[in-house]
Amino acid sequence: MTLIELIAALLSAWGVWLTAKRRPWCWPVGLVSVLVYTWVFVDAKLYSDALLQLAFAILIVYGWVRWLQHMGDDGRVQVAPLPRQQAVLHIVLGTLGALALGFAMHRWTDAALPWLDAALTAFSLVAQWWQARRHIAAWWLWIVVDVIYVGEYVYKSLLITSVLYAGFIVLAVGGLRSWQRAQRPQVTGT
Repeated sequence: MTLIELIAALLSAWGVWLTAKRRPWCWPVGLVSVLVYTWVFVDAKLYSDALLQLAFAILIVYGWVRWLQHMGDDGRVQVAPLPRQQAVLHIVLGTLGALALGFAMHRWTDAALPWLDAALTAFSLVAQWWQARRHIAAWWLWIVVDVIYVGEYVYKSLLITSVLYAGFIVLAVGGLRSWQRAQRPQVTGT
């Protein structure tokens, strides 16, 4: 499984790098990576993560279409603000989703880490939704989620994936800075 995991990791890293650069090619690269990672997570009995990859596939198609509708003249997606009420609602929905999925995985599967995996899954979906909607806040949530994922994957001996997620933290910090710069009004000389 190590070669498949490595391929999935490289594709994922490339997709996140393209996202940080606000390039729409992040979506097709991401789609291939989540399909490969579905197999990796089923093999590791991280079923919530496997389901997450399938949900990501749907959100990737949505994000790709949405981004193409909001491209700037420079070929990069335009950043959009996240209203506070929407942020609170999405966090509440993520929490409820985590509890429901965690209960289901604990009760009806042999999932290795049902509650933690479910929480990471739910909040990854929130982050992915925010990313598709072009919100800077997605990067903050990705940083938190990815830090916890590193520990989970080390625990499950998915070392390539744990290194990938450590790299995702670095990419998320870079993406956050890049998107913050893109959101600032450009000062032009007169």
